[in-house]
Amino acid sequence: MTVSSLAILVPGNFEDDAPVDGLEATLDLFATAERLGVDGAWVRHRHLEHGIGSAAVFLAAASQRTTAIELGVAVVPIGWESPFRLAEDFSLADVLSHGRLQVGLSAGSPHAEILGDLVFDGDWRTFDRGYGRVSRFVENLRGAFLGADDTVIQSPGNVQRPRLQPYAPGLVDRVWYGGGSLRSASFAGSSGLNLLLGNLTSGEGTDDYGTAQRNQLAAYRAALPTGRTPRVAWGRCVVPTDSADRVSRERYRTWYESRLARQTAPQGPRRTLFSADLVGPAEQIVEQLVHDATLAEVDEFRIELPYEFAGDEYEQIVSDVVAEVAPALGWTARTARSVPTPTPAPTPQGVVAA
Repeated sequence: MTVSSLAILVPGNFEDDAPVDGLEATLDLFATAERLGVDGAWVRHRHLEHGIGSAAVFLAAASQRTTAIELGVAVVPIGWESPFRLAEDFSLADVLSHGRLQVGLSAGSPHAEILGDLVFDGDWRTFDRGYGRVSRFVENLRGAFLGADDTVIQSPGNVQRPRLQPYAPGLVDRVWYGGGSLRSASFAGSSGLNLLLGNLTSGEGTDDYGTAQRNQLAAYRAALPTGRTPRVAWGRCVVPTDSADRVSRERYRTWYESRLARQTAPQGPRRTLFSADLVGPAEQIVEQLVHDATLAEVDEFRIELPYEFAGDEYEQIVSDVVAEVAPALGWTARTARSVPTPTPAPTPQGVVAA
């Protein structure tokens, strides 16, 4: 097993009365990850919460604080988005980043009863807020000319054929789908999208988290168009404690223990399965990961940082992963490689902090 690409997924937390402090801290963490040689920095997407509600705006800002690291979002719920307007926003951000954006999407519409009437005119319950909307977004990114062959628009200083502007070549190949079921994995595969596997999933025919995800991975690969070999990234909550101080270690232990109950059995009517969090010395975390059957099937690893930790704790976690965990999995820091980072392309038990 060799991890070829390492990314972090950041919550993007902020306080209600001082959002700029948290947002600036997240931008600083992106810059720190780049300095440490991490391949990608991703942010979570949240509506109506203390998180990133407009990923394109945030990633555009991140593109001005970094120069080489991939910049991603996991995941934008497509149900509240205009497929064309969202394509415009991400295309502009991608151009500003010089082609570094990674756009993660999901179907669905969180907080539906609150947001539905604010987003749509008419009965939003009758609108397609799922896979069809994803497909329209992807198609818009292709930048095809709009209208008949002789359709033109008058712009100041020129006459041009209309299409998405600015057009960002290659962005359509950097769209990811957050898979969490056999159906969503098959959709992502048949659409030729890159696949994100996270720390929760649907239990379909099994109560084992790792088995469920490997079944989804098999469904995804079986549905891929011939000749298409997109990227697959696998995420876990990983919290090494090697360089953490006593206060942080205690916080990590409390956080770990608060999440144990949900890992014992499928949760809720959708039988959601949660992965075991990996918390403890790097040596023990590595021992769990090298024997993980799902990680053995992918080569891109994403560290999912917990919510509500302090900025210096996030930096400690990322630094320990880069120094102690990822190299033991075969990963080499981007800054140490002699070639550029490529852009195209199981469940252990948690370890309690010592």
